[in-house]
Amino acid sequence: MGFIGLGLMGHGIAKNIVDKGYSLTFLGRKNRKPAEDLLGRGATEASTSRDVAAASTIVFICVTGSREVEAIIRGPGGLKEGLKKGSVVVDCSTSDPVSTIALAAELKALGIDFVDAPLSRTPKEAWEGTLDAMVGAPDALFARVKPVIETWAGRIVHIGDTGDGHRMKLLNNFISLGYAAIYSEALALAEKVGISPPRFDSVIRNGRMDCGFYQTFMRWTLEGDRDAHKFTIANAFKDLTYLESMAGAAGIANPLGNATKNAFAGAHATGPAEQFVPMLATHIGKVNGVDLMPMKDGKKQTI
Repeated sequence: MGFIGLGLMGHGIAKNIVDKGYSLTFLGRKNRKPAEDLLGRGATEASTSRDVAAASTIVFICVTGSREVEAIIRGPGGLKEGLKKGSVVVDCSTSDPVSTIALAAELKALGIDFVDAPLSRTPKEAWEGTLDAMVGAPDALFARVKPVIETWAGRIVHIGDTGDGHRMKLLNNFISLGYAAIYSEALALAEKVGISPPRFDSVIRNGRMDCGFYQTFMRWTLEGDRDAHKFTIANAFKDLTYLESMAGAAGIANPLGNATKNAFAGAHATGPAEQFVPMLATHIGKVNGVDLMPMKDGKKQTI
């Protein structure tokens, strides 16, 4: 097995592949902590994507998006230079389906298969091996990669053919990020009319509008927990631009998707690089003249 992309999600995924009996060659990165952890578990480090490919028959990629995936596959020292006929590339990133289909066709001409297997849930579940995966691949190819995906996913849905995994992931993120935009605007309005976040939460929590996403989202506003939902606003904005492109290509109006994208666009443009989705509430509050910056240990938090 090969692995490229030891970020918040990728480190946990790679760890589970190794711990559950597969040999693994990974591409190191500047942040040495994940690499040292994997080396300690028996994995092997490579210096280029080409070297990862040369040592592997199945290579997993877990990076930001299509631009990065394309560079890893096509760039100098990339996977295409080392992949052997019969190999498989599995893209766990949230990518643009148009790019996915183009890459799959490009690799197919070389006798190499491409699977899209994007993720759902958080780094906590990645580490525990209980992520959700939505997989786009023909039946035989799905059967080939499923045992490896089972090392890090607790729920696997074979959603359809190549590209369908990334299409479904964008729909999934549209719903979750739409929730985030609604929660943020509702919290700002509540504060404006004199209903504090704890009072707001006392009604929503354990009611029909409650859900797992709501609970992790609210931990920033209520508790100042930065790590409750470590999915960046930058990645959320990127995914919503992919959704907009998919809707445009399909010829469908997507006004709620555009509104959600614009909510994240403002936060992305004005905030620091590492800010997470639950912090959208703080930004929406600020735009509307209300302070939703949370308290922790008696002190106001900062983004």
